[in-house]
Amino acid sequence: MILVFGETGQVARELKRRLPDATFLSRAQADLSDPAACAAAIRDSAATAVINAAAWTAVDKAETEEAAATVINGDAPAAMARACAEKGIPFVHISTDYVFDGSGTAPWTPSDATGPIGAYGRSKLAGEQGVQAAGGAHAILRTSWVFSAHGNNFVKTMLRLAERGTLNVVEDQVGGPTPAADIADTCIAMAKALCDDPSTSGIYHLSGAPDVSWADFAREIFAQAGLTVEVTGIPSSAYPTPAKRPANSRMDCGDLAVFGLSRPDWRPGLKDVLNELGAGT
Repeated sequence: MILVFGETGQVARELKRRLPDATFLSRAQADLSDPAACAAAIRDSAATAVINAAAWTAVDKAETEEAAATVINGDAPAAMARACAEKGIPFVHISTDYVFDGSGTAPWTPSDATGPIGAYGRSKLAGEQGVQAAGGAHAILRTSWVFSAHGNNFVKTMLRLAERGTLNVVEDQVGGPTPAADIADTCIAMAKALCDDPSTSGIYHLSGAPDVSWADFAREIFAQAGLTVEVTGIPSSAYPTPAKRPANSRMDCGDLAVFGLSRPDWRPGLKDVLNELGAGT
């Protein structure tokens, strides 16, 4: 039995579609602001693997509430990983490209030096370090630019703003949009593989191909949705936010081959999401 932390988030919703027999813990059942309670939920369960699909994802808010974000993104996953290690079961944890500083243009590899430039990235890096320190079988899956038909994400924002007819969208941040469905599939594959072979433990990257700017991502959204919207690319400096975003979120996903997986093309995933939202052509 797979135990999943999270129930209504983008990845958790996709996991629920794929794992009808899994147990999903909502915030009311396991609040990540209480790491000890999360660990207890694992110890009291009959889980054979655990996937953490819950997190603090409010990037800008983390700048003023870093301590709270670090408990949820750092302390809680560490406590979960320790509980899994005690039970001898694998733990799959979702992390982010924000653990890097976003410099250069080369795709980031799992072994590259980290250097988060904001509170959210620091909180997620703390989680990675805690999971690794627990010493059990684990997979840390760094991903980027997550989108789905659920929750708040760039695709839904662009569709909501399309009625304006013209939009200014950041063009100097580049990365791989990633369907939550692909993240869910990868988490499941990792959990199963770790049950059979704990030596596959480690950090892995998953992002959709090809890499694009936010502006080009927006253009593809509108093209697939059959909407006529003029997208003008702008620099990040023209759209200031409380938290600085990485300019380079390209990720090297080659190590996914360990699980028989490869980097997915995000464009078919976008088509599926648009169809689900009733916005496809």
